[in-house]
Amino acid sequence: MLVTGLLFVGVTALVKYLGPGVPAAQAAFLRYALGLVFLLPMLPSVARARLTRQDWGLFTLRGLGHSVSVTLWFFAMARIPIADVTAMNYLSPIYVTIGAAIFLGEKLALRRIIAVGVALIGALIILRPGFREVGSGHLAMLAAAVIFGGSYLLAKLMTDRTNATVVVAMLSFWVTVGLSPMAYAVWETPDWHTLTVLMAVATLATAGHYTMTLAFSVAPVTVTQPVTFLQLVWAVSLGAVFFGEPIDPWVVLGGIVILGSVTFITWREAVLKRRAITPPAPATKV
Repeated sequence: MLVTGLLFVGVTALVKYLGPGVPAAQAAFLRYALGLVFLLPMLPSVARARLTRQDWGLFTLRGLGHSVSVTLWFFAMARIPIADVTAMNYLSPIYVTIGAAIFLGEKLALRRIIAVGVALIGALIILRPGFREVGSGHLAMLAAAVIFGGSYLLAKLMTDRTNATVVVAMLSFWVTVGLSPMAYAVWETPDWHTLTVLMAVATLATAGHYTMTLAFSVAPVTVTQPVTFLQLVWAVSLGAVFFGEPIDPWVVLGGIVILGSVTFITWREAVLKRRAITPPAPATKV
């Protein structure tokens, strides 16, 4: 999980390095298009999967929704501090918890309702409306976290119908398809430097998901979840050292509050010996 955090922060840093010079939709499309090479080992599993028309519909819906959220994430990353994006990204599991109660019929106990409320307070601590300017990047990140949550709810449904390899492969394929018209609308021919950076983004993101899977295979989520806090530490340090972003103690505090809430929900799911549908915070990375 330590390595996972470093890899995902590396993804964030590279996207921040590109900045707004590359349109968000195009950068997101190139990240997924270049990353398709990593799906080649998964093709045999996809070919053997017997997918129904409903499966294809759900995969398409998830891919198109995820396309929008990834574009919003790239947009936000180029416009607000790395620490803000990292802290607000922790909200996605909270939205999954709410969505699971609404759409999947999962019971929300009083403790979990309180935890969700605490997480939303953490978001207010970060945004501080009325005390700081809430820009388009912050609004984009809030929307991205909501749509990411919906994407993971659909992932939960699909893992009940087919294996995880197929779910991952189909997401990458449909996100690439979904991003293509958005990228075409704003297309600017990239130079080799931009392509190299985005290939590095795809490589680090793929490696991060792999090391995260390794961590989950040898330790319960209740053990690995608290380690994700280090991503916020590294994000704050990275922004301050390499991008000259001031350290905002309110953002750090809000991130701690949100992550504490997510960790509590995850722990409660383990205690109740229920199948966890709330994804770990790093799973919401692009």
